[in-house]
Amino acid sequence: MEKLNFMIGNWVGTSTVYDKGEVSKQVPAYQKISYDLNKSIVVIELHSELLQLHTIIYYDEKDKTYYYNPFSERGVRKLPAEYKDGQFIVNSSDTNRFIFGRTSENGFREYGERLVDGKWVKYFEDNFKDIQ
Repeated sequence: MEKLNFMIGNWVGTSTVYDKGEVSKQVPAYQKISYDLNKSIVVIELHSELLQLHTIIYYDEKDKTYYYNPFSERGVRKLPAEYKDGQFIVNSSDTNRFIFGRTSENGFREYGERLVDGKWVKYFEDNFKDIQ
């Protein structure tokens, strides 16, 4: 779980939704990301006008896979994920993924992509700065 240390913080920023490459919505967002249970899990609490999630990330030693478990008002999902080249990548389906990483300004971002006609197209992006 130490590889995910780059995610830990109290983050404030902006959540942007794209439609056909154009900004369709932009709202303030806040998320607290912390370790719990002796650093065996990462907990993400995301709050914005568009989305509220409580997410648990853990690493399964048996199958050597991270799992991203987002809880929302609609329920919960269990999604496989991997840490690769300094980024945490969640594969929610064959045509949809979420990518978490640090920015050059010592910030943090998450963005989502959909596979459309053989190309990955960004449909949302959250950019944050640490307020700790």
